[in-house]
This record gives sequence, structure tokens and C-alpha cells, in this order.
Amino acid sequence: VAIFGLGDQGSYGDNFCDAAGELYDCFSAQGATMVGLTATDDYDYSDSKALRDGKFCGLLCDEDNEYDKSEGRANDWVEQLKGEGVAF
Repeated sequence: VAIFGLGDQGSYGDNFCDAAGELYDCFSAQGATMVGLTATDDYDYSDSKALRDGKFCGLLCDEDNEYDKSEGRANDWVEQLKGEGVAF
């Protein structure tokens, strides 16, 4: 299972994309194989439930403050998922 989420780092930097982390926990608790963790570099947030071992638990985009980065992040993530064995 690969997770993506949308959030607002500027207004909700102390709980940026928390729901993605909650979904990750639900799926992994049921035995799902989780893929698609991403680096936290180039984000400006203070805390998030979406952090797992120093990475985000999926693709997180901020269409309010960084809409110009979303397409590149999504394209990079798809290539990453392909490398992790996800079929498209």
C-alpha cells in the first residue's frame, strides 16, 4: 500500500498531514506491505504523525504553499514506486 496526502505546512505545521500517518498505522496493523516512504527534505513543518523512521510514510504535498513542487514530487514518487516493485 502506498499513501499520499495533502496538507498545509504554513497553517498546520505542527500536525502536517497527520491523517497519512494514521492511515499508515491502520494498513500496517492489518499486515499490509507499505511502500513509498519519502524524504522530509525541502519541507517546512514542525511535527507530523506521518513520520516513520525519519521519513514521511508516503507522498505528502502542500498545494497551499508549495503547489509548484507537487508535480515533480509526484513524478519522482511514481518512479520510486516502480523501483519498489509496484506495477502500473
